[in-house]
Amino acid sequence: MTETVETETWETISYTADVVYIRGTDVLMVVRGDAPYEGQLALPGGGVDRGETSRAAGARELLEETGVVVDPADLVLVGVYDRPDRDPRGRVVTAAYMVIVEDDTATRAGDDAAAVQWVPLATPGDLAFDHNEIVADALRQPITR
Repeated sequence: MTETVETETWETISYTADVVYIRGTDVLMVVRGDAPYEGQLALPGGGVDRGETSRAAGARELLEETGVVVDPADLVLVGVYDRPDRDPRGRVVTAAYMVIVEDDTATRAGDDAAAVQWVPLATPGDLAFDHNEIVADALRQPITR
């Protein structure tokens, strides 16, 4: 009798960084310009490039999508989000960060963001991906300026 041995199946995982960018009582969102969730609000963020840390990627993506410059060292880790179904494009693991900035910080849409929009931090609405969960977790973080 021949024994059947199951082999492990490896899956390709994409690594991203998202940023909860807080100004006063608002959080900065981008209007997604691409699928999935085109036209829906989401946190600024995107892929971690080869040789880059997630913290550096978060700062870079924030600049590319919103025109805002932050020092990667100022980003505070909110958590790692790895639920297998969090992104319809495939398995995506994100490191989410938060940063609090001055009330007069200006923004502009760029890269794949169709627009930027400030929304109330306490009630951001229905966000793309699992970004409502990330914002809720950020609200539980100790706030320091």
